[in-house]
Formats: sequence, structure tokens, C-alpha cells
Amino acid sequence: MANQNVTELMQFLDAAPSVYHAVEGLKHMLESAGYTRLDEAKQWSVEVGGKYYLTRGGSAILAFRVPCAQPQGFMMTASHSDRPTFKIKENGELESKYIRIATEKYGGMLMAPWFDRPLSVAGRVLVETPTGAKTKLVNIDRDLMMIPNVAIHMNRKANDGYTYNPAVDTIPLLGGKDAKGKFEALLEKQAGGKILAHDLYLYNREPATVWGIDEEYISAQAIDDLECAWGTVKGFLNAGVSGSIPVVCVFDSEEVGSSSVQGAASTLLADTLCRICKAMNLDLNQLLSQSFMVSADNAHAVHPNHPEYADANNAPVVNEGIVLKFNSNLRYTTDAVSAAVLRSVCNRAGIPVQSYYNRADIAGGSTLGNISLNQVSVPTADIGLAQLAMHSCYETAGVKDLAYLVKAMEEFYSCTLTVSADGEYIIA
Repeated sequence: MANQNVTELMQFLDAAPSVYHAVEGLKHMLESAGYTRLDEAKQWSVEVGGKYYLTRGGSAILAFRVPCAQPQGFMMTASHSDRPTFKIKENGELESKYIRIATEKYGGMLMAPWFDRPLSVAGRVLVETPTGAKTKLVNIDRDLMMIPNVAIHMNRKANDGYTYNPAVDTIPLLGGKDAKGKFEALLEKQAGGKILAHDLYLYNREPATVWGIDEEYISAQAIDDLECAWGTVKGFLNAGVSGSIPVVCVFDSEEVGSSSVQGAASTLLADTLCRICKAMNLDLNQLLSQSFMVSADNAHAVHPNHPEYADANNAPVVNEGIVLKFNSNLRYTTDAVSAAVLRSVCNRAGIPVQSYYNRADIAGGSTLGNISLNQVSVPTADIGLAQLAMHSCYETAGVKDLAYLVKAMEEFYSCTLTVSADGEYIIA
């Protein structure tokens, strides 16, 4: 049942062991489609019909196209590049009977799936140069570490709701005493110089796979939210001509609150829209009044073994369509206006839409849509694809849903939105 979209997504996920590698993969997609890189430190010159992208911090990326006619507004999507994992600490080697590597949690994760599986390390390092420092991506592309479980004979409560201590239980094993000093040497060999600092993370070595009786499921690392990041970029690239300026954003740091210079709480999107308007002699506020955003971050599917955790009438199912997410306390941004616009777009594309609410007595998560609104205030719909095992190091989503997302984004980015009056929208 796997199609070309699924094959390409799996290749992308397997090549994205860290947030920095994910953005490199998206950058390659854009450059292969003829997009020109812009530098935030330099003056911009954008041309009618031009295609451009920029990155910030190596872990966020934004791309846009300039329409040939006077633009109506912005049609935007936002997703995120990071995933819950373990970050390697400075001075990381821990010496006892073995050599282990000190870590700390990044984001809210399911901890149990990290045990007893081959792991490795990827991310960025800053290498010393004669003039300062240079960033290099590293990926130790082999089975390097493991977090071993304690045997049931020594921990009889392991199956009774054990609470893991990240300072003790989840420290990965590197090797025996002879491994002392070898981790840093391995990193410097791959980086090609003395390392001044690093942002390095553990990742699961198990490759992406399609499975199920009808090959209807896909499992991989970082499906939340790299599936939406890849799918929105793919739809952005496939879309037809629009009278609006299409913009695709992939931010970092969503799993830890988005408060970084490359997160949704940063000025990245606002700065870029302002510079586009300045370069084209356009009125930013006027364009924003005719704009729309889709915040794309995966959603919880109803669990096959625990349907009681879901809202009875708003429980998305894997492979049954785009999920439109609602929350009365605005943890999600969707309201009646943005829901109607999103459903109209999906109806035009023939894409099924599901609704998601948290069960009223179970607190849910949040996403980046409501955070980005603090910088760029436009009507926003929060969507995602239904998935299982969110925040595991190996997550599951649906093959059909990926195709739905790409097609919906193709339609979205081909649309021109006109706000004819407050609460009245024309989608051409």
C-alpha cells in the first residue's frame, strides 16, 4: 500500500536523526525545486515569480514564493522540527564499572520505549577555526549505545507501574572501562577538529517501516512532527498558482515551549513577512488582514486498547483523514471561522476531516499555533494527522493520512483568500 509519498517520507525520517538533519533534508527539497537561499544578515532583493527560503539556528526553515500579480495576502503553514529525546551533557562521560554518557530529558517523552534498543548520537558541533568557530553536523551512523533495563529478578515491580528516574535509569551505556575518552575522540574525528561546544541528542536506530495486514501503517522516529513538516513542504512545492503569497514555516523548540530564537515564539515569521513587504513595497497590515495560517502538528488517535481516554464523539481514527483540533481554552487555535475555512479547502480537495477534542477531564497538550499568534495575528486552524504512541521514540501513523495531508496542502497553497467582511471569506 506504500506509495511514493510514503517512500519519500520514510527516506526523509531515516536521514533526520536530529533537528538539524531534518532541516537539512527540507532545505534539500527546496533547493532541488529551485529555491534561492536568503541571508538574514544581508539586504534582500526579491523578484516577481521568485522562490526563496531562509534558515535560522540551523533548526528552523521558512520558504515563500512571490506571485506575479499584486498579492492578496499570505497563506501560511507552521509545523515543528524537534522531537522529545535525550540531550548529551557537557563533560558527558560517567566512569564506574562501565563508561556511560550523561544525558538530560528534552521535552515530554514516553521513557519506557527507549530501553533495550540500539541508539546513537547526532546533532551539531561547533569546531574551532583560526577565525572563530564553524558549525558541523555529526551523526555517528552505527549502533553505539543502549539503555539496558533492570532484570525482572532485581526489580519485581517493573510491570507494576515503575517510575523512571532520568538521573539514574535512562543513562545510556557506551562501553567498558577501556572506552574512557573514546566518545569525545570519535566526535572530533567525525567533526574534523577540536569541538568547542555541541548540541547532541540520542536517537533510535530502528528505520522507518510500513506494516499492518494491508500495509496501512507507518512507524518511525519523530513522526510527531516531521510528518507534518515534510507533508506541508511537499504540498507547498506541488501547489498551483495562487493570488496570495504562500509561506511554509518549520520552527524548532515546540516540545519545550517554543521560546528560542528559532521557535514559534520568536520573531522569525514576523521578521520575514515584514521584509517581504518592504522589498515589494507592500503594506504588511493590509496583507495580514487577508491572510490565514494552518498550524500542523499531529493529533492523538483513539487508542485500540484504551478508547476510554478519548472524547466519545471526537476521537480520530488513523487513516480516516485530516484532524481538526479544538480546545475551548485556546490550547489549540481553531475556532468556527478557521474551522470553516479549513473544511472548505479540504472539501474542495475531496479530503475527509475529523474533529479532535480532549476528554473533558483529561488535560491535553498544546502546540505552536497559539504561540505564533502572539507574533503574527491571523485566523489559524490547528490540524494534524492521527497517530499512536505520541512522544515515543518510535511512533505510528497512517499511510492514507499522509496522502490526505499532501493533497490538502496542495489545495490550500493554490487558494487565494479574500476577506470581504468581518466573518465573510471568499476562497478562490
